[in-house]
Amino acid sequence: MIEDELALLDKNINEFWNKFKSNVSDTSCQMAGLRDTYKDINKAFAEKLSVKLKEEERMVQMYLEYQNQICKQSKLIQEKRENLLKLIVEVNGKKQDLEVLTATIQDLKEEYARKKETISSAKRTSEERLERLQKSVDLYKDRLGLEIRKIYGDKLQFIFTNIDPKHPDSPFMFCLHLNEARDYEVSDSAPHLECLAEFQENLRKTKNFSAFLANVRKAFSAMV
Repeated sequence: MIEDELALLDKNINEFWNKFKSNVSDTSCQMAGLRDTYKDINKAFAEKLSVKLKEEERMVQMYLEYQNQICKQSKLIQEKRENLLKLIVEVNGKKQDLEVLTATIQDLKEEYARKKETISSAKRTSEERLERLQKSVDLYKDRLGLEIRKIYGDKLQFIFTNIDPKHPDSPFMFCLHLNEARDYEVSDSAPHLECLAEFQENLRKTKNFSAFLANVRKAFSAMV
């Protein structure tokens, strides 16, 4: 009976041991499978993570490059803006200078036109006066024994004869010209006449050249 019990116990122990080994073997296999699966998953995850990190690094590098380009473009735009502002200031300054120059040129043109008109008017006046003088010459040449010569300095020299009965050919003379104010100016009388300045003033006031010549001749005659 004891042997039977021992045999039964031994049988039970063997069955338990076989079941235990079987269970341990299955668990080991399962653990090994899980470990391999974990390794595969971890490897795949690591590879994906590496790819992601590389992609993110590339994106960061691209972002930095873009940011650098944006900074350069911003600096370039700022420089162009400053240059444009300087150019605008220069253009405005030149525009003002051009306006001033245009106004100055216009003033000079107007001044030139006025001076030209003044010169033309003075020339016409001189021509008219010379024409009157010539008429007076033609009128009194024979009657007064008058001769008129044009000498240096745009002067006219008036020479009277037939004044001194003893010496009819003796000359009595004076010079006349127009000054800068376009007035008559008498000088260089020979013989000298003290009243010549008074005759000159009357001539300027009256413009009566015939009376002036008559008065000068009378003065020369009075000296004789």
